[in-house]
Amino acid sequence: MEAEIKSEVQSRPELERLAALASLMDNRFRIPGTNIRFGLDAIIGLVPYVGDIVGLLVSGFLMLLMVRQGAGPLLLIRMMGNYLIDASVGTIPFLGDIFDIGFKANRRNVDMLIQYYEKEEEPPNAIFSLLVLVFLFLLLLVGILVLGWWVMKMFFGWVMSF
Repeated sequence: MEAEIKSEVQSRPELERLAALASLMDNRFRIPGTNIRFGLDAIIGLVPYVGDIVGLLVSGFLMLLMVRQGAGPLLLIRMMGNYLIDASVGTIPFLGDIFDIGFKANRRNVDMLIQYYEKEEEPPNAIFSLLVLVFLFLLLLVGILVLGWWVMKMFFGWVMSF
């Protein structure tokens, strides 16, 4: 399977660029002495709340590039599910940062797009896919803002009770 994915990426330069961006975001660096890899997404996620929103915006840009490569609405919904999990858990201080190192939503989504290409189905209407993406992205962004506000409110309420 790994060899098939590499050959599909090498035959399409645009997929190679997407794979490189996903690698930068999710597994560019390695913790010395271990096989644990992380990327810029985990680093910027260390900045509470703001880091998660910046990571989500970069992931949204990656999703837009995937729409340009022919990702259909159902695939976009599955991809957005990965970002929803990543962003939701990412709002939890410390636990979210550790989770981000292991989950790698960007890498998962690029792999799903490559597998989608391997099926060689007719690409869907790009305008419809883009509308679905924008709707889902805005819905996710609002959800993350509300969840983040709620977590911060709970945290500060807990701190102030001491």
